Amino acid sequence: MDLRSGQPFWPLKNGLLVSYPILKQALTCEVAIIGAGITGAMVAYSLSAAGVDCVVLDKRDAGFGSTSASTALLQYEIDIPLHELMEQIGEERAVRSYLACREALYLIEQLVGALDDDCGFAWKPSLYVASSEKDVEALKKEFVLRHASGIKLAFLTQEEIEALYSFSRPAALLSQEAAQVDAYRLTHRLLQKASEQGTCIFDRTEVTQYEATPDGVRLTTDRGCEVWAKRVVFATGYESQQFLQQPIVDLKSTYALVSEPLTEFTGWYERSLIWETARPYFYLRTTEDDRAIIGGKDDPFRNPRARDRLIARKSRALQKQFCQMFPAIDMDIAYAWAGTFGETKDGLAYIGESQEFPKGYFALGFGGNGMTYGILAAEIIRDLYLGRENSKCELFGFER
Repeated sequence: MDLRSGQPFWPLKNGLLVSYPILKQALTCEVAIIGAGITGAMVAYSLSAAGVDCVVLDKRDAGFGSTSASTALLQYEIDIPLHELMEQIGEERAVRSYLACREALYLIEQLVGALDDDCGFAWKPSLYVASSEKDVEALKKEFVLRHASGIKLAFLTQEEIEALYSFSRPAALLSQEAAQVDAYRLTHRLLQKASEQGTCIFDRTEVTQYEATPDGVRLTTDRGCEVWAKRVVFATGYESQQFLQQPIVDLKSTYALVSEPLTEFTGWYERSLIWETARPYFYLRTTEDDRAIIGGKDDPFRNPRARDRLIARKSRALQKQFCQMFPAIDMDIAYAWAGTFGETKDGLAYIGESQEFPKGYFALGFGGNGMTYGILAAEIIRDLYLGRENSKCELFGFER
């Protein structure tokens, strides 16, 4: 599947940070990880730090799938609001899911702190705005439930929004627990660290066959090489549905752009992350080199060609909405791209074992929380492999 197209910003900004070889011989390891994007990198880092012998395989260049197109807003909020998630899965599980995602932000901060590069990680406020008057009551309900769950945030009135921003909305939730990062750079730094910890990494190497054996799993690549492992991790993101009969995700097309460097941020309080209650939602953030990243205008996924024909029109619509919100900011488009992402029925990730693949683990962080789910998946899968208890397993399992 063609996961992204156009001109994603991160590979252009960073270039090819590290080159990895093609697998040309048979290998044996404890855990084979399919996918060298941000989730695969987090899993490889976590397992190798625990002393597990790993091999990472990716059919593309490392980090060049969905990761290269990620806008990398780091938020604890799940795409489904807490009050709606409570109705779907119950209050206790819903609150635990939100708190797990909040914990994930601090785990990512710790992860970056262990590297020699901050990868553009920065804490930012996050503003969740009511798109219309009809959304205000639901936003008030959301505020009460989050606050009761121990999440620190503020409810802003229209007047309070107008005092901080150059646009007006009927209400908003303002949280101080959000962040942003360069996902592409973080992927490569984690893979480098995993390599230093003994992990073997191969890109441009496609796994074409999966066979469970009494002793583990045998993988065969497109060049006929075999990898023998005790366990296999699928960190294959939005392409994973093609492996699974169980329907777990609805695919969408999404669009994003990055501006030329901005000279001012008038009316943009603390360069906060911003998103809205409308679905699909419009969202934005800034970068460490003073650009704006803007995304949204999602459509149901049909095929890459249909998606890509819309990049120019969708980019103009995103630019127009930005300029309406920030009339004092002179914003020109530098690069624009499209990508494929997925949504689950409850907005939650799928992490752990599936009966369809004996001796396999899945690390599938769908929706707008891909990176927060990725770090949770890394910890859950590490604990599953090492035989440790992890209370988060049940939140994201395939049996739900």
